[in-house]
Amino acid sequence: MQETRQNKVARLFQKELSLIFQNQTRAMMGMMVSVTRCKVSPDLGVCTAYLSVFPSEKGDEILENIRANYKSIRFELGKKIGKQVRIVPELRFFIDDSLDYLERIDELLAK
Repeated sequence: MQETRQNKVARLFQKELSLIFQNQTRAMMGMMVSVTRCKVSPDLGVCTAYLSVFPSEKGDEILENIRANYKSIRFELGKKIGKQVRIVPELRFFIDDSLDYLERIDELLAK
């Protein structure tokens, strides 16, 4: 039963974080940040978000910028989900490089 709650909350966080990043990256032409997956701890206190960045060469720079603006992102998330959860979770961000990995495998198979 607990996993069901975790999954619902993770989907909520994923949706809201995606909207936050969409609004923040609108000003940067040619860049896109999407949240591919979120995992939530059993106590709903920690949310681990995996981000996909386009173009992927700027991934480290974007991740560094996101981590620098951690407090404002958490504040925005809190405003959006404040009535649905008891606490706003601590956020952790990582780059999801699974698409780059798949492209590399496709290149190797094509050879």
